[in-house]
Amino acid sequence: MAVRAVRGAVQLERDEAGHMAERVGELLGTILERNRLTADDLISVWFTATPDLHSDFPAAAARGIGILDVPLICAQELDVTGAMPRVVRVLAHIESDLARPDIAHVYLGATAALRKDIAQ
Repeated sequence: MAVRAVRGAVQLERDEAGHMAERVGELLGTILERNRLTADDLISVWFTATPDLHSDFPAAAARGIGILDVPLICAQELDVTGAMPRVVRVLAHIESDLARPDIAHVYLGATAALRKDIAQ
């Protein structure tokens, strides 16, 4: 079993706690599904949010879908002029038998444009 990293992102339509929980929950669920993972395979998860998101912590969405005993942390993304607004990014450290090229990085909707090189 190897330690791997999985990336992902989602853009919110609006800055509301319920909407953030729904979209971040969808992102995490998709990451787990596409990589054939369970919460037990997660080592830690880093979240960043663009400075225009204030309604809640993205990590709250992880707790809401049952990721309870995994270390989570949130940080603010750099405020870069022209950057895509209302984006939550994820960097999850996992234990997996998948080879590095087989990891499915998940960029939902418009965020696929952020990492065309790895978005699936």
